[in-house]
Amino acid sequence: MNADLSPNAQAILLLTAPLLAGRRRRPPRPRTQRGSVGAAKLRPLSTAEYRDFATRLRTIHREPADLLGSDARETVRESLASLDAERIHRLLGRGFLLAQAVERWGARALWVVTRADPDYPRKLKARMRGNAPPVLYGCGDRTILDGGGLAVVGSRKVKEDLIEYTEDVGRLSAEANTTIISGGARGVDQAAMRGALEAGGQSVGVLANGLERAALNRGNRGALMGGQLVLVCPYDPAARFVVGHAMQRNKLIYALSDAALVVNSDHGHGGTWAGATDQLDKLRFVSVYVRSGGEPSEGLNGLLNRGAKPWPNPRTPEELAQVLRGEPFEDQSPTTVPPTASGQYDLSLAEPSEVREDRPDQPTKAQREDAASDGPDDRPPTAAGEHLPEVAETASLATPREKLLLSISGDMSRQDILTALGLRNLGNLRKRYLKPCLEQGWIEMTIPEKPSSVNQRFRLTQVGRDHLKELGLTPTGN
Repeated sequence: MNADLSPNAQAILLLTAPLLAGRRRRPPRPRTQRGSVGAAKLRPLSTAEYRDFATRLRTIHREPADLLGSDARETVRESLASLDAERIHRLLGRGFLLAQAVERWGARALWVVTRADPDYPRKLKARMRGNAPPVLYGCGDRTILDGGGLAVVGSRKVKEDLIEYTEDVGRLSAEANTTIISGGARGVDQAAMRGALEAGGQSVGVLANGLERAALNRGNRGALMGGQLVLVCPYDPAARFVVGHAMQRNKLIYALSDAALVVNSDHGHGGTWAGATDQLDKLRFVSVYVRSGGEPSEGLNGLLNRGAKPWPNPRTPEELAQVLRGEPFEDQSPTTVPPTASGQYDLSLAEPSEVREDRPDQPTKAQREDAASDGPDDRPPTAAGEHLPEVAETASLATPREKLLLSISGDMSRQDILTALGLRNLGNLRKRYLKPCLEQGWIEMTIPEKPSSVNQRFRLTQVGRDHLKELGLTPTGN
């Protein structure tokens, strides 16, 4: 046995884990009568079975470690209610398989924690109680699991604008020192996690399968080793995908978080819908919010009807922190959507008004940010220690698009451009600067086939240089 595993943890693993590592192809089974021990498949205890078994152990003042002692058979006999004693003994006899599995996990930098261990996530125990997974497998800094955060969930197949929206949520969470908790699947899950990690934040990926592959994935290694990312799974690291496992892991995503945002969902079916409705109708671990801007969604309206709340679109780290604490903030974003006469939220009202109707004399946030970009250069240095190129002096007379063209030098990331312009809001940068210039052909992506790539950069085109010359403006550094 691995010295890092306590006797309690060893017993729980023997009882509940499939221990896939080290398995060999089974020889043909001998002919036996139907229902006999030899013919029966040896199944580990399910979560419900282990819960009942552990309850019986506590009743007789025993713990799982007692099952490994010399009086194990007596302990089993005293604690069993409806479970098969022979099945328990056979599970406990898999010590060699456990040793092989532990060795394999260690070689892949995987850890394992059981409900008997003091570092098992507190939120899971408190909220899920006996239904908390007996065993969690993981990779990365497990202390992140106790920090709470924002759960962000949605479908795999989504349009690019929702990917960008979700990445912005992840970036804001990073600014607020809030962990993003998601399922690690393509689409919304990965977009939220990517946004947080790119901005220097932390993320938790709750996987339904494939932990072993994910831990060895080159794209995850930097964040795992840097303490930004932790991957966790309640199922064996080598287990294959099972639909039921994907549904069950949704409960862990909500249970580990402080609040949840559903970016999109099908109506009446799918994992996102099942997880959100289970949370709204039964579990109620946290407040469930749904995206309140963008294209209309029957699924999101359906969740609103079941008690979800419209996402209040926090724009600052302070506002996001208030949402997670369940506190309203005074300056609600103008993108918060009012209900229609039918009681549904009109999710098509996505864009904020350029002038606030209640105070038309006051500039919008975007206008204030544009004005700030014309002030003194107090921008922070880049990673290389150099300031980004100065914007030409005539930039104060330029439009936002022309300011962008003047600021670009070589290949620049979104964050580089944001810093060069003196802005803070990536959503504002995308809508008012990048998108119009891309449409005009004044700038181009270095990886156009992957608009959301973490390695995406933008550069000035010849068309953009010609446009600036027509205006009498000279780009710096091009």
